[in-house]
Amino acid sequence: MTEQPTRICILGGGFGGLYTALRLTQLPWLPTQTPEITIVDSRDRFVFAPLLYELVTGELQAWEIAPPFEQLLEETPIRFIQGTVADIDITAQQVQLQDGQFLDYDRLVLAMGGETPLDIVPGSQQYAIPFRRVEDAYRLQERLRILEASDAEKIRVAIIGGGYSGVELACKLAERLGKRGRLRLVERGEKILKSAPDFNREAAQKALSERQVWLDLETTVQSLDAESITLEYRDQVDTLPVDIVMWTVGTQTPDLVRSLPLKQNTEHQIIINPQLQVIEHPEIFALGDLADCHDAEGKKVPKTAQAAFQQADYAGWNLWASLTGRPLLSFHYQALGEMMTLGKDNATLTGLGIKLDGQLAHVARRLIYLYRLPTLEHQMRVAFNWISRPIQELMINK
Repeated sequence: MTEQPTRICILGGGFGGLYTALRLTQLPWLPTQTPEITIVDSRDRFVFAPLLYELVTGELQAWEIAPPFEQLLEETPIRFIQGTVADIDITAQQVQLQDGQFLDYDRLVLAMGGETPLDIVPGSQQYAIPFRRVEDAYRLQERLRILEASDAEKIRVAIIGGGYSGVELACKLAERLGKRGRLRLVERGEKILKSAPDFNREAAQKALSERQVWLDLETTVQSLDAESITLEYRDQVDTLPVDIVMWTVGTQTPDLVRSLPLKQNTEHQIIINPQLQVIEHPEIFALGDLADCHDAEGKKVPKTAQAAFQQADYAGWNLWASLTGRPLLSFHYQALGEMMTLGKDNATLTGLGIKLDGQLAHVARRLIYLYRLPTLEHQMRVAFNWISRPIQELMINK
């Protein structure tokens, strides 16, 4: 009688989930130990979120930054299921999908990421557009196409949130809309990019100024509707006309994760140990935005793609170690720097003693992200396209 292989179920196909699964396939399993690896995600494709902004300006194509899971995994033993998780039975070690399917597991990886909260102010859920998924980029593009084809003299856009996402999006939108654009970046704090290095903040302020993006600092959103947004600045309330509102503020843990009988912090993140295991449930690993993680030195791990990327390497190793009788490794987070796009051919890069901006930083950012794309085959396809595209454009323009 054939023994049932160990079942590893990974919920979420983002940086944490997909890269954990790929790491598992690289480790030296004995034939009798090789596990059955399953990824479950509600979407049909992986999204390399740091390059999502390039869809707005048409610099990159969707297939480059959002390849289908089936394509990425076709040369691996990893099974992919497109579905939505309805329930997780911690005691029975079983995942239930909305279509009625049940998945038993021996090891579970929670890597479903976070969600953009859109119920913060009246009207935001109905009229604001988040910017986290490819579908969000498509929704924005469709709205832009309608406005660009209209006879409107100005296209008015408000971007809520002065963090990295808001700044990057504002620069890209300003470049796409050109002189027709009227953009404002709304930030409730006293400055944009409050946790960023001064070099990045100064470069961002310069880029926004050059693109005539208006900064509304110390400003909060009171409400919005289909054609206007109401802002409050130092007890003064103004209602302004607007065509598009982009919402880049905040991250919240999915409701399903909140409902689990696992130890959580006040933000409903699951509390894990430095080995990325859930407290009191060593068979469950959690990483990315939904995990409250302190590394081996006790440092709080940020909710960034860079952190999830690093955690996936450890999660893969520790899953393997836990199933093969080896010691688990404590996660050591390395702050490798921060990168930010500030429009076409313009970016900043800081970290490891390096400070770059402008076109050189843009090239470096692209190359670093190319290296981090999920599989070698996809990296090669994208690299070939990046190399050949300027040649094709030159031939067309001749």
